[in-house]
Amino acid sequence: MREVVLVTRVGCSLCDEARPVVERLTRAAGVALRVADVDADAGLREWSDHVPVVLLDGVVHSRWWVEEKELKAALRARSGG
Repeated sequence: MREVVLVTRVGCSLCDEARPVVERLTRAAGVALRVADVDADAGLREWSDHVPVVLLDGVVHSRWWVEEKELKAALRARSGG
């Protein structure tokens, strides 16, 4: 796995809840995390009504909330571990 992107928005309470979970899991898996603001990046506009969104190598893993067990398993499966 090359990258996890967490698409967020300022003032989004669901984003505030998701971020520490995604940060912890990506750090534990040794995977790069990029946090991107949907309102600052026109390329992410399609996710405007779905934040937070977790993208694993560009593929949607989750929208609106993060299930910790599912993300942990997906990171493990994609990293071969």
